[in-house]
Amino acid sequence: MTERANALRIVSVVLQYPDDELLAHRPVIDDAVRSLSDGPVRDHLVEFLHWFGSVPAIDVRRHYVETFDLRRRSSLYLTYYLHGDTRRRGMALLLLKQRYRAAGLTPPETELPDFLPMVCEFAAVEGARGEAPLRQHCQGVELIRTALHDSGSRYAHVLEALITLFPPLSDEDRAAVTELMAEGPPAEDVGLAPFAPPQYMTGMEIRA
Repeated sequence: MTERANALRIVSVVLQYPDDELLAHRPVIDDAVRSLSDGPVRDHLVEFLHWFGSVPAIDVRRHYVETFDLRRRSSLYLTYYLHGDTRRRGMALLLLKQRYRAAGLTPPETELPDFLPMVCEFAAVEGARGEAPLRQHCQGVELIRTALHDSGSRYAHVLEALITLFPPLSDEDRAAVTELMAEGPPAEDVGLAPFAPPQYMTGMEIRA
C-alpha cells in the first residue's frame, strides 16, 4: 500500500466512532502516523494524536458525539452538503453504493455509503479511481473542516490532513462553499433546519 493510501486509511480510522476496539489500537495508529514521511499530512495527524492518545476514553467519546452527531455543520455524511434533503440525495447514495460494489466492496448495511470514513477507506483501497467521490464532494469536506475549526475541535487536524492530500479548491468551489455556509444545502421538504441530515432528526438536541 502506498503512503498516500496509508494516510487515507488513517484518516478513515480516526474519523470513526471511538469504541473500545478503536481506542485499544491508539498505539498502533500512532506508529502508523509516525511512519509517514515528514510533511503537513504527518504533522496534522501527529497533532491530533497528541490529544487523541492522551485523553480519557469517555472524554474522547463525548467530544466525538458532540462534534459529529450533535452539530449540524460538521456531519460526516457528504451527500447531504451537495444535495440536501432532496430526491437527488437518494440517487447519489445509490450510485455510491453501486460504485463500491463494482469494486468488489460491500458497504455495511448499518451505515450510509457517503459516511466520510467509508469514502476515505474506498479511496485508500482503490487508489486514484477510488478518490473520485472525495473529489466530487470536496465542497462538503471543506465545510466540515471549517466547522471543526470554528468549534475548536481537535478533529480539525484530521480534516486538514485529508485536504492536504488534494489540490486546493477552485474559485468556483470556494464560491459554492461560501453560499452553502450562508444558505445551507438544497431542500424539497419544508421545516427541516439547514445542515440537519435526516438520520439525525430523532428528537436529540442539535446545535449549529
